[in-house]
Amino acid sequence: MHIAKVIGTVVSTSKDESLLGSKLLVVARLNEKLEPDGYTEIAVDTVGAGNDEVVIVTTNSSARQAALLQDSVTDATIVGIVDTIETKHDW
Repeated sequence: MHIAKVIGTVVSTSKDESLLGSKLLVVARLNEKLEPDGYTEIAVDTVGAGNDEVVIVTTNSSARQAALLQDSVTDATIVGIVDTIETKHDW
């Protein structure tokens, strides 16, 4: 899992049947300082995330287990919206 920031949405009228009804969001992965690390991906939203929110993203086979997506082609799924992050490091 990793944290990311929602930076956009994807609208696709033609897509794999397993994604029908799924909301697709563009997310930018964040580092430990909550700064973008240069990697973006499209993730299925299962929690109602919105633009500019920090979210928890799970990938690979775990992504398909979220919200009954076992037979889906998804490789990234948003599974949480972050309220706060606390670290013990002083960056």
